[in-house]
Amino acid sequence: MAIKSYKPTTNGRRGMTVTDYSVLSKVAPEKSLLEPLKKTSGRNSYGRITVRHHGGGERRKYRVIDFKRNKLDMDATVMTLEYDPNRSAHIALLQYEDGEKRYIIAPNGLKVGDVVRAGAGADIKPGNALPLINIPVGTFIHNIELYPGKGAQLVRSAGNMAQLMGREGDRVLVRLPSGEMRYIPSNCMATIGQVGNIDHENVHLGKAGRKRHMGVRPTVRGSVMNPCDHPHGGGEGKSPVGHPSPVTPWGKPALGYKTRAKKNRSDKYIVKRRNAK
Repeated sequence: MAIKSYKPTTNGRRGMTVTDYSVLSKVAPEKSLLEPLKKTSGRNSYGRITVRHHGGGERRKYRVIDFKRNKLDMDATVMTLEYDPNRSAHIALLQYEDGEKRYIIAPNGLKVGDVVRAGAGADIKPGNALPLINIPVGTFIHNIELYPGKGAQLVRSAGNMAQLMGREGDRVLVRLPSGEMRYIPSNCMATIGQVGNIDHENVHLGKAGRKRHMGVRPTVRGSVMNPCDHPHGGGEGKSPVGHPSPVTPWGKPALGYKTRAKKNRSDKYIVKRRNAK
């Protein structure tokens, strides 16, 4: 997937790049796999803002993705490769031999007309899904389940991939994109290959408007607020934050403070943390 740049005809165009969508199929999404997506603008059921800087954005429909890959031992043909506004990766529309259609995350190298399969006996090629116990050590994988049958939760964004490092009893050791090494049950499903749209991280938005189209509103620094609005606020001129370290608007430590539970039940499965030196 290439990156397109433009001539600087306006200030917004200067330095702006977009993904080249020419490799995607120019078709409307499958209607049977669309669901309405209601905006909350960061509000909870009480109408209070629980996530700041959310709001607006382009209207869009949710594409129902098959993260479980539980239609086993049946060939599926890739009908289209499509853009998904809800995620950084592209998606592929599969049609199974019995006529059913499902969307999956499109791995790198998958093309229209390819045949993919899910099951213990599937070949080791991009797009095929197998239980971790049936995947050779050293294989690059994505779309990984954390609990059998729950559906993929790990390694789903554009350009990401994990590597299967070894087996031990009823678990396999996987190195995640963050560098974390952890054990995962060997009967969990995973998909072979790397997630597509590799150049997504190289896209430069170029103007504030494109961020607003994504539903992201402006962020104001705490240091330019009043003391009643933020712990960093107040003071004459450009003042320091006035604390040993930066804090959130509610006084909690920020910028590097570990928020993970001290006695998380999954700690015993993590061999190496992502920030281990």
